[in-house]
Amino acid sequence: MLKKDTFALTPPMGWNSWDCYGAAVNEEQLLGNAQYVADNLKDYGWRYIVCDIQWYEPKATSNFYNNFTELCMDEYSRLIPAENRFPSSANGVGFKAIADKIHAMDLKFGIHIMRGIPRQAVHMNTPIKGSDKTAREIAQGFSVCSWNTDMYGLRTCEGAQAYYNSIFELYASWGVDFVKVDDIANTEFKPHDPYSAREEIEMIRKAIDNCGRAMVLSLSPGPAVINEAFHLSQNANMWRMTGDFWDHWDKLKNMFERCEKWAPHVKVGCWPDCDMLPLGKISKTCTCLGDRDRYTNFTPDEQKTMLTLWSVFRSPLILGGELRENRPEDLELLRNEDIIMINQRSYDNRQLFRTDKEAAWFCLINEYEKSITDDHISTPGPCPVIALFNLSDEEREVCAEFSNKPRHFLATELWTKETIIIKDNCIKAKLRPHACAIFKL
Repeated sequence: MLKKDTFALTPPMGWNSWDCYGAAVNEEQLLGNAQYVADNLKDYGWRYIVCDIQWYEPKATSNFYNNFTELCMDEYSRLIPAENRFPSSANGVGFKAIADKIHAMDLKFGIHIMRGIPRQAVHMNTPIKGSDKTAREIAQGFSVCSWNTDMYGLRTCEGAQAYYNSIFELYASWGVDFVKVDDIANTEFKPHDPYSAREEIEMIRKAIDNCGRAMVLSLSPGPAVINEAFHLSQNANMWRMTGDFWDHWDKLKNMFERCEKWAPHVKVGCWPDCDMLPLGKISKTCTCLGDRDRYTNFTPDEQKTMLTLWSVFRSPLILGGELRENRPEDLELLRNEDIIMINQRSYDNRQLFRTDKEAAWFCLINEYEKSITDDHISTPGPCPVIALFNLSDEEREVCAEFSNKPRHFLATELWTKETIIIKDNCIKAKLRPHACAIFKL
């Protein structure tokens, strides 16, 4: 039996199709972005390629769902890829051909699913593999998603566990490495209990543990219920702390409060998720926020602030843009080895302070601490990292204390690579509106 604590030992990094293609991504777009990652980003830690929602819907064209439309499904009530969008899935192959190509790039493959069983299966009363129950017998008719009509939730019963076992058995045969399950971290069919799908989370965990293949489990949508942090950490590798995150400053500024609350629950194999990074060319067919086919609304300073916060908090890093239309500056942003190192290797991550106008975060990495107080001798030990953020709409100087006693340090700013000498116990930077600086001491 596989156990979740043996993988996702660092925050997963990769690409997801939602921000640029909504529900309409196809095989060429998926593999094209995978090839870009393999050619340009894999060596920097970006590995996961995730096909988001409704890959089983043949008529999907954007992020707008066709309510109660016909879905592609096998004889055991399990959704399968739409062949008109994913031609290599024909003849019962499913996603195996695509997964094989992605694995040949030395990358990992993921899919999105909705909690529960297709309404189509319930209405047809189709069988469940490994059970004498049928779809209608295991469905919970009042458990429905408020924003997507594809599924019914499941009752807690033997047939329901058999159904989850059967779909993860199928995904394992395809070679799936990552599963994002939606309508589950925060549900709406019981408003008094947004974590009402806890039993289905446990069934999914059990099904993954017994499917024979390691799969990262990501739960959506947010905001996840912080009082359920222990249950989330026992069952999932990632869970969304927020609703859909898009490229507006107010959403980014609000993330500082969410990161402060969730920071105590970050640990190896358990990564509260700030959501996807809306960088580069987004909204190719998805029009969730703003005009279609546009580059991110975030300014260059805001893009660095977002990546810095995600990294010092240790959120998963999942890109959402059409990578093949990246500009040189977009690629440069994603290949900053120091920022990625903070995300992947830091510890003791915590917020030092936050006001409405500024914030500071602290973490440690195991490198050589360069002190200039003892004849420039470098001694092994933990290396402090301090990130300063200007959350205001005006230029301001942000300062953070990092030591109780005066010491002299060399500090390198990890975006500009500029090295400075700190001669007291306070590090400071003059920052443009919404900008940041992150120093390795």
